[in-house]
Amino acid sequence: MKLTSASIHNVIHPTAAFSPSVPKPSSPPSAEPESQSWLHSQLNPKNRIDSLEPPANPLWRIDGCTGQGTQFYALPLFLGDHVPPLRFDVFLPQEAGNCQLLRDLLDLDAAFHTKDAIRVQRLGISRHILRTLQSWTQSSQQGDNKHRFAEMYMNLPFGSRIIFENLEFDIRNIKITVAQTFHLEGQLLGLSKLGAQLGLPQDSLPEPIDIFRLRIVRQLTESVCLVRMGDDDNDDGKATATDAANGTEAKEKLWILKALTSGTKYLYTELRNLLHMPPHPHVISRPVRLVTKQCQFGGKNAVVGFMIPYHPAGGLRDTLPLLRIHGQLALKDQLKWAIQLAQGLLHISEQGQMYYPDLRLDNILLSEAGDVIMVDFEQRGLWCEFGAPEVNALEYMRILASDSLLEDNDPDLSTPEDVTEKYAAFLAREMPDWEALETCENYSQRPESYTSFNIAWLCLSKTEQEAVVVYMLGRVLWCIFEGQSGPDKAAFWQSYAHEPDLQFPEMRYTPAELRGLMNECTKGRREILSSLVTRRGSKLVLLREKDTQGSAADDEEEAESQVRQVAKDWWTAEVKAAEDFLQMRHEMKERGKWDENYFGRPSLREVIDRLEDFQRRSVCHE
Repeated sequence: MKLTSASIHNVIHPTAAFSPSVPKPSSPPSAEPESQSWLHSQLNPKNRIDSLEPPANPLWRIDGCTGQGTQFYALPLFLGDHVPPLRFDVFLPQEAGNCQLLRDLLDLDAAFHTKDAIRVQRLGISRHILRTLQSWTQSSQQGDNKHRFAEMYMNLPFGSRIIFENLEFDIRNIKITVAQTFHLEGQLLGLSKLGAQLGLPQDSLPEPIDIFRLRIVRQLTESVCLVRMGDDDNDDGKATATDAANGTEAKEKLWILKALTSGTKYLYTELRNLLHMPPHPHVISRPVRLVTKQCQFGGKNAVVGFMIPYHPAGGLRDTLPLLRIHGQLALKDQLKWAIQLAQGLLHISEQGQMYYPDLRLDNILLSEAGDVIMVDFEQRGLWCEFGAPEVNALEYMRILASDSLLEDNDPDLSTPEDVTEKYAAFLAREMPDWEALETCENYSQRPESYTSFNIAWLCLSKTEQEAVVVYMLGRVLWCIFEGQSGPDKAAFWQSYAHEPDLQFPEMRYTPAELRGLMNECTKGRREILSSLVTRRGSKLVLLREKDTQGSAADDEEEAESQVRQVAKDWWTAEVKAAEDFLQMRHEMKERGKWDENYFGRPSLREVIDRLEDFQRRSVCHE
């Protein structure tokens, strides 16, 4: 089964439980008529791509992608070395690649799960985009229009979009429009009132810097880019790096700019969290600058992002498998990272007075000294397969209840109204304001008394939140001691340069004395969908067929039918188990009998004590 946006609704999300079953093919597909065969054949000149070679003198660079392969980070090289980080990404409509031949030629299915720059730049779609942008830009700069594009870039609203209206074999037939995101500027908070919105004195905020004083080096993820300041400010920061664009050593400091082009409410949630939380050596430091831009719409000086230190050593996600593969993963380092991580989590809970739902290896960086640095405090949360069953149960309810609230919801992929109403009632019992929180786009318009937007976590008590954090910690500890880039083989959403070769909770390298701790941390864990359905390359397949070449693999319709039915059956049982759990929790809370650490997991302090005790004993035996 192809991994596309439709597979999210039909397989990956709990909405699969209520999607219509796919009828099995009653007979083998008939041979395609000769005329139709020629129409779709690659031998037909109209079905050929002229070239996928990168332009000799490229005017653009692709730094990565997101949005299941529909949003590509485009950097205009032709504007020189002083390009401000205004974000001008390329967007492909979901229906742009309906032609399967074109999808295959351009690696569109692989773009669904590929994120990092090196692998994204190898995809056919990235090269096709580059050649299309090259032609478009050259035609825009002819004659009197030579400087038009540069002026347009500098004057567009932050986060404006290059829209490919269609996707064709011939780049000359691709229609491009520019969408100016005035609605995004409308969501941004003005600098003059930011302190009041975040609950902080205005004079305690970091110093502002205009976005035009920054120069982008590289877009790292959808929300994070590497920048330099236009002049040498007297800020602490020692990082230097090799500029990937020109290969020369950068002599100026490098910084991370955190900015969002959608969901801006999460940007201000993170900013508030970082400014409110006392410093800790294993939590990213307080923002050093607020990045501002004068908006055309309304004339406000808006805060579009903030700057934090850059840690060039990278993160644990890529470091762990590399060290394991080369036999350099040392127990002393693993214990150090595990303890530092647990200490950081305890600080966030006790001193920061907040929950941390984003615990995964992508959000654990390493400092120059090799110490853990935790990042990402948007409080959005993780995909369900990373989460504890009690928070997953609430998240399933939210996904099902809010399906009808999505403005761009495909009618063919919608959940029946009676289903959404049923689960909306479940959520309303836990949080009466859930719908106002779910539909709120602006941080300034959030319901009173809320400082974050994660509905599932907000339904939990502080004790329940700690138990869920310990669950996630147990899975991350498994990754650290097994040297894996993630807990699941072939995750649906994202592939890695070094994919896990072991599935949690199997253990190969973890010291025997720590295995029990990981099992205790993850008490209550349930079987996950990827135990039945997995990603093979860019397809969803039944796990039992992963290494076989049966007839189902040759029959796309039959294979899709089987995958969807297995997912539907699994999700039906999983959603029912979630309902039963939440009902039991509600009834026990009503009677005052609810144990908030229902599964009996250790506390964060207990995890730290046991890790430190093992560390002391392991040092004594060296």
